[in-house]
Amino acid sequence: MSPSAAATRPLDPPKDLPDSTAGIYHYDQVDRQFLRERVEQFRRQVDRRLSGELTEDEFKPLRLMNGLYLQLHAYMLRIAVPYGVLTSRQLSQLAHIARVYDKGFGHFTTRQNLQLNWIKLVDVPAILDLLAAVDLHAIQTSGNCIRNVTSDQFAGVADDEVVDPRHYAEVLRQWSTLHPEFTFLPRKFKIAITGSATDRAAVCIHDVGLLVKRDADGRVGFEVYVGGGLGRTPFIGKKLRDFLPEDELIAYLEAVLRVYNAYGRRDNIYKARIKILVHELGIDTFRQEVEAEYARMSPETYRLDAAIIDGIRARFASQPYEALPPVSGALGRARLEDHTFNRWVRTNVAAHRQPGYAIATITLKPAGGIPGDASADQMDAIATLADRYSFGELRVTHEQNLVLAHVRQDDLHALWKELSKIGFGEANSGLITDIIACPGLDYCALANARSIPLAQRISERFADLDRQHDIGELKIKISGCINACGHHHVGHIGILGVDKKGVEAYQLTLGGTAATEGAIGDILGPAMSADEALDAIEGVVGVYLERRQDGERFLDTLTRIGHTPFKDKVYAAH
Repeated sequence: MSPSAAATRPLDPPKDLPDSTAGIYHYDQVDRQFLRERVEQFRRQVDRRLSGELTEDEFKPLRLMNGLYLQLHAYMLRIAVPYGVLTSRQLSQLAHIARVYDKGFGHFTTRQNLQLNWIKLVDVPAILDLLAAVDLHAIQTSGNCIRNVTSDQFAGVADDEVVDPRHYAEVLRQWSTLHPEFTFLPRKFKIAITGSATDRAAVCIHDVGLLVKRDADGRVGFEVYVGGGLGRTPFIGKKLRDFLPEDELIAYLEAVLRVYNAYGRRDNIYKARIKILVHELGIDTFRQEVEAEYARMSPETYRLDAAIIDGIRARFASQPYEALPPVSGALGRARLEDHTFNRWVRTNVAAHRQPGYAIATITLKPAGGIPGDASADQMDAIATLADRYSFGELRVTHEQNLVLAHVRQDDLHALWKELSKIGFGEANSGLITDIIACPGLDYCALANARSIPLAQRISERFADLDRQHDIGELKIKISGCINACGHHHVGHIGILGVDKKGVEAYQLTLGGTAATEGAIGDILGPAMSADEALDAIEGVVGVYLERRQDGERFLDTLTRIGHTPFKDKVYAAH
C-alpha cells in the first residue's frame, strides 16, 4: 500500500473494537484483504513443502519472507510489531497463539518483535490466520529486505519529544512493504526513528537512523545517520544529512537504498551490510553518491505530501485523556507509605506530556528470569491491565520490556500491585538486572554459547534491589555469537559468547552505549568460563563502587579512570 493510497481512505479508526482508543495505526479493508491473500499464498507454499514438492533450499527464501526460521530444535516465527506498538487485543491473540501452538511463552526481541520458538510448520498457516485477524503478520521480519521499522517506546507521550515519530514510522512501513526494488537487497536493512533529543531507539546502531526535529523556523525534518550496525564488524552510524526536509524523506531514502543496492557487496555475506560500504567508501564519497542519485530523481514523483502525513496521522486514535492536576496527591502519599513502590516509581516511571498521567515500564526481567520472556498467562494479564489503565495500548521496547504509555498517576500504585502479582513488578528498569540477551545456544543455530543461563545467573547474583539501586544505571547486554543479536557491543558491560576449543566461553567488553552518539565497547581481555564471567562482573562492579565519585554513573567512572583498574581486578588471578 502506498502512502498516497492511505491518504484517500476513510480516516476514522473503527469504533467497534475494544482497542479503538489505542494510539495505533488502524487497518482498513484494503490492508486486511492484502493480509488474507498473503496468508493463502504462504499456505500453498507450506503445503508444497510438506508434500515434498519443494525442497528446503527452494522453500527457504519463501519462509524467510514470512518471518519463519529453522532453528536448532524447531521452526521459529518472528512476528512484526510495527514500531513496537500493540493493542491489548493483539497481545491477547499472541498469548492465545503461544498457548495453543508453542510452549506457552513468547519472547520479545531487541527489534520490538515477538518470537515463538517451538512452532510446527504444519501450524504456520493457521497461526498467520490468527495474526491477520488482529491486523498482525510476520512479513519482512527476516530476509534481505527492509525489516520492521523501530522507534522510541515513549513516542507521542514523552515530555521531551519534539515531533511524534510514529507517523513517519508508519510512512516508512507502507513505503517499504513489498517494495519491488528493495526486496532482494545485498543484506537485511534496519531503520530506526526517534523524535526526541534523548535517543531511546538506538538509532546510532541502525543501517539508517532518523532523528525527527524542527529547524529554526519550526519546519519538521530529519537528521539522517547511515552505516551503523553491530555483528562481527560494529560501527556507529555516521551523519549523512543534518536536516532533511519532511517532504524529501521518501526520495532521499530511495536514493540511499539505490546506492546500497548498486554498490553493496553480494559476494561475501560478512561484508554485505551498508555499514561496510559506508566504511570502505568513506562517508563523504558515500554522501556524494547519494546526492548524485537524489539529483537524478523526480522531486514530484517522490515528494511526501503533507496531506499524506495528515491522512496517516488521522488514522492513529487519540486517547480520551481526563483533565487532571499535574501532580497526583494519591501518588505522593503512596510513595511515602510504600518504600518498595517508591523505588519502582523512581526506575520504571517516566514523565508524560499530559498532566496527571505517567509512562510505566514493565521490565520483563524478574530475578532469575529469562530476559524478554512472558508466559501466555502473563501476556493475558498485561493485556487486561492495558485495558484498565492505558486505553488498551502497549509498547514493546528494544530493551525487551513492555510499556503502558498512558497511566493516570492516581492509578500507578494499583497498577504496580497488579504487576507484582504476575512477577513483573521489579523496580529494575535501566539497572544491572535489566539485561538484554539473545536466545543463544538454547535455540539459535548460529550461536557459540548460551546467553540465557548466564543472564539468569547474573540476575540472581544481583537480585538484591537495595544493591541494584546503589549501583545505579548499568546496562549488561549478552550475545551468544558475533552476530550480536544481544547488542553486546553497546553494553556498558558487554558479554560475547565464543567457542574456545569446543568449550563455551565469554568475552567481556566495557564502555559501549547505544544512547545518543553511541560507542562501541572495548574488549577487556581473554575469554573465560561462565563461572569466571560471573565473578568478573562482580569484580568490575566492585571497582566501580570503590572508585566512583559523587553522582558518577558506571560509564562516567570508566571514562575517568580507564579500563586498567577493571582489567587488573578481573585478571588478577590469571
